[in-house]
Amino acid sequence: MPGFRLLLIDDHALFREGLGLVLRQRFPEVEVSEALSVAQAVNQVHQAPDVILLDIQLQGPDGIEGLAIFRQRWPQVPVIMLSSMATPDTIATALARGALAFVSKADSSSAILQAVEHALSGAQAAPVQPGVAADSGLTQLIKLTARQAEVLQLLCEGLPNKVIARRMELSEFTVRGYVQAIFGLLGVTSRTQAIFAARRHGLVA
Repeated sequence: MPGFRLLLIDDHALFREGLGLVLRQRFPEVEVSEALSVAQAVNQVHQAPDVILLDIQLQGPDGIEGLAIFRQRWPQVPVIMLSSMATPDTIATALARGALAFVSKADSSSAILQAVEHALSGAQAAPVQPGVAADSGLTQLIKLTARQAEVLQLLCEGLPNKVIARRMELSEFTVRGYVQAIFGLLGVTSRTQAIFAARRHGLVA
C-alpha cells in the first residue's frame, strides 16, 4: 500500500503509542500525526490527512464536536471514531454525524486496521447518510450477538415486537432492548432503515 497520512487524536499517550506501533507495523509507509485534543490537531496539522482516527472522550471539544469540525475543514477525509463507550446511542450518533465507521477500543487492533483499509479503499467517496450505517465493506465491524441476530431476522420478516417476544419466549421489554441495540449497531433510527441496512450488509438472507 502506498504511503498515506493518518491523524490520530486521543488523550491517552499509551494508547496513541501502542496504536501508532500497530499502524506502522501494518502500514510501513504511513505517516502518523498525533494529537491529544481536537484543538491541538487543528492548530498543528495544516495539511489534510488521508484518514482520521478520533476518540470521543477528549478535553475541550469532544470527538462528536470534533467530527463536525473536521468534516467542515476537510470534508473529503474519512473519520473513524474510536471509543470505549460503544453504546448503541453513541454509535448511532457518530454514524449519523458523518463518521465512516465506529470501532470500540475493546475490539482487537485488527478491527481498527480493517477500518483504516476500508477508508483508504475510497469509501470516503460515498459518505454515510444520517440514520444509515456505513456501506457493506464494514460488515465485519458489525458484531451482533446470537440473540440480536435472531431478533434482526424476525424483524426483517416484518414481525412486531410482541410476536417476536412470543416466538423467542422473551418479554416484550427485552425484545425492545434488543431492537434498540440493533438500531445503534446499524446506525439507524427505524425498523425500515434497519431492514434496509441489514440486507445491504448481508446480515439477513
